[in-house]
Amino acid sequence: MFRLPVGLLSFGKMINCVPVHRLKVNLITLASCAALADTACAQGVADDIEEVVVWGRAIDLVGAAVSASEGMVGFDDLSTRPLLRVGELVEVIPGMIATQHSGGGKANQYFLRGINLDHGTDFSVHFDGMPVNFRSHAHGQGYLDLNFIIPELVQTIEYHKGTYDAAAGDFSAASAAYFQTYDRLDRGFTKLTWGSENYWRAVGANSWDTAKGTWLAGADLQFSDGPWDNPEDVRRYNGLLKYSTKLAGLPAEFMATYYANDWNATDQIPLRSVQNGDLGRFGFVDPSVGGKTRRFNLIGNLETEATRYNLFFTSYGLNLYSNPTYFLNDPVNGDQFEQEDRRSVFGGRVDHTRDTRWLGRPLTLLAGLDTRYDHVSKLNLFNSGERTRLSAVRQDRVDEWSVGAYAAAEVSWSSRLRTTLGLRADFYDWDVSASRSENSGGGTDVVLNPKFGVAYAINDSWELYANYGGGFHSNDARAAELSVDPVTGNPAESFDAIVDAVGYEGGFRAVLSDRLNFSTAVFYLELDSELIFSGDDGTTVPNERTERIGIETALFWQATERITVDLSAAKTDARFSDAPAGADSVPDAQETIASAGATLVLENGTTTSLRVRYFGEAPLVEDESVSKSSTTLVNLGFTYPIGNFVLGFDVLNLLDAEENDIEFFYESRLRGEVSPVEDRHFHPVESRELRLNVGYEF
Repeated sequence: MFRLPVGLLSFGKMINCVPVHRLKVNLITLASCAALADTACAQGVADDIEEVVVWGRAIDLVGAAVSASEGMVGFDDLSTRPLLRVGELVEVIPGMIATQHSGGGKANQYFLRGINLDHGTDFSVHFDGMPVNFRSHAHGQGYLDLNFIIPELVQTIEYHKGTYDAAAGDFSAASAAYFQTYDRLDRGFTKLTWGSENYWRAVGANSWDTAKGTWLAGADLQFSDGPWDNPEDVRRYNGLLKYSTKLAGLPAEFMATYYANDWNATDQIPLRSVQNGDLGRFGFVDPSVGGKTRRFNLIGNLETEATRYNLFFTSYGLNLYSNPTYFLNDPVNGDQFEQEDRRSVFGGRVDHTRDTRWLGRPLTLLAGLDTRYDHVSKLNLFNSGERTRLSAVRQDRVDEWSVGAYAAAEVSWSSRLRTTLGLRADFYDWDVSASRSENSGGGTDVVLNPKFGVAYAINDSWELYANYGGGFHSNDARAAELSVDPVTGNPAESFDAIVDAVGYEGGFRAVLSDRLNFSTAVFYLELDSELIFSGDDGTTVPNERTERIGIETALFWQATERITVDLSAAKTDARFSDAPAGADSVPDAQETIASAGATLVLENGTTTSLRVRYFGEAPLVEDESVSKSSTTLVNLGFTYPIGNFVLGFDVLNLLDAEENDIEFFYESRLRGEVSPVEDRHFHPVESRELRLNVGYEF
């Protein structure tokens, strides 16, 4: 089901040739209308819809968007990108970076708007209506693992930055993204990929029609070692089955996905060991870190003319072994620990939209309700050695339930001026059963957030925006009930269950032709705390209140019928609000992020894509006496069709840059060192990798 949040309420007004409830199917028609001619819409939905190229960024959002920083990306933009990892799909969001510091099965590390989002604390993702983030997670609050997604089956990615969308709740202060998969493929396919570093992947999918609906099935298998001295030995399995039909004449779809992964990991390594020659750039300290995980999802969606219903169920498990400090705490057995998570998640959502009039003006109303229940049967932390449990630090169970109600009203005061007023209320209820009884307990909390937006169209091509909104992320329920440090046994401070955020934004977007559009946004974001529960040591890590001011710009240019160019850049200044000058920098707050890409599509279907990603410098300590260096990566992709076959290759890290995915600065101790050492710890980018692929369409 295509979800129609506040920011896209006006889409229905843009496509008078198709019913609103069929909007998802006709996004392709919308893109073609924007890129070809106004007369295309008048002809209705083309029967040959599969031949229309979908560049989602070509969609004209003037008169439709609520903010300058929201947008949508279509399949053809996604499909031409050479990807090192699934998580890089989110890099279609201007100013976002997805990195990795601990193996090919762990959730990525995300950066946006000057925030180290860790594994998803202030960045939420929905997949066909299902929330992907996990709360009160064994490794980190908002844990966002996208490895269960098959990239070839993603049709669109819609994103809303900031705190301005009433339909976006927990973990959305920086951005919310909505992945939508295909209901039906025009052609089935299989693809085999072989790459250096012992990489190989097999993926295939097909759809078929029956008397009552359409089935879509896909599978994805991947095995790889990477350049690491301790091979990753990734073994990833993905499957998807989707059925689209009608119930009582209403569009409905049902989906099941299954994901499993098992891997070794190379955690970040200390710079001193590389400098003295003990380790190479791809070396390791603890050979037994890594993990295994699985996720099973059931998703159901139903639409009426004005209402969308969603239900979902998730069963999930993770065992993660890490050792970032080596022998700092335990000189004999080492500091390895295991984080264990077992949970079931149930939930759903209802969205209702209505077009009416108020004071003679067009009025679009949205009302919605979402709810979820997390039953976490195992939320454990163990001291371990070589993946063998030595002692228990925490063994907890958590039950957490929330319900969010939201409403928004968009009024068109004239053909130029629109305003959107929204309100969201969230209620949380939790219960913690801890192995240390002092840390058991339960509670409730409520948060209320207003939203407001103004859009003014200077003309048919230029539109200005101003936005304000409150947002939040929830904390780990264990942090709210903490009274005793589980490691030391000393008294510990508990923290609020809800962390507030407030955001402001001003900007514009311009559609200068059918082929060229760009947008710019200036934003301010304040977080009451970047406090998260640290699963690494079983307690909370408090940060002070922070504030960020930044600017982002994005451009899409279809230079010719065959060449498209996209460019985005973001610069952010992040500070602790109450810290003295000279000691107020936020560690890991990326100042500059930029990306650019050019794609050539020839008449015979041959494609060439070149992409550049720049990940700027960042302070690693508050006084900026230590900082990380920038990273620039170049990727190249090429495909060539021969009948029903498609041959291609990707060259990742084309220039073989010896740079880093991520850096930290902290104390660690290696075996044989008599005292802790403050040092840089880094995870390098992977060396140049060639991947050859052959596909067959049927």
